[in-house]
Amino acid sequence: MADGHSPCLNGQNLGLTSAIFSLVAAPPLVMTIHLAQTTAAIAQCFPVMVQLRPHLTESEFIEQVLRQQTAGYHLAYLETPTPHPQIVAVAGFRITENLAWGQFLYVDDLVTNGTARSQGYGHQLLTWLVAYAQEYHCTQIHLDSGVMRHQAHKFYLNQGLIITGYHFASSTPPPQP
Repeated sequence: MADGHSPCLNGQNLGLTSAIFSLVAAPPLVMTIHLAQTTAAIAQCFPVMVQLRPHLTESEFIEQVLRQQTAGYHLAYLETPTPHPQIVAVAGFRITENLAWGQFLYVDDLVTNGTARSQGYGHQLLTWLVAYAQEYHCTQIHLDSGVMRHQAHKFYLNQGLIITGYHFASSTPPPQP
């Protein structure tokens, strides 16, 4: 942040690029959350993100994330501990502002690897996003979810998010020559 402060969770410094969380498990696992800020880090997120955005190729994904980053998009990922670290959850988000909600964090993308769901990874990443939003003085967190994603809806409701409205969309015709 411009003021030199880093996001915190329960007084724990999260840093701008990483955070350490302990899951309740035996033995406790230490999870690390990073912001993907290099092409290599973005590419490492692709195998998880493509599960949510299957229309993207890896090169399209990298190009689009880099382009969106110039407009404030961030790509956070949760990595399991060593000796064999693995990215198990990814979130794309941005901080924005509008007349309806003031300053808020918008989650564009939130996905946990299909083989790692229901193990607390999504909860850890969403908890980190809440702390990040608080540190950046956001009053709310928002996300949209496809109507067919019933398991995701159950997860969001269990995490304390509420359904606040409908999202409408329409394709625009291509420009006339």
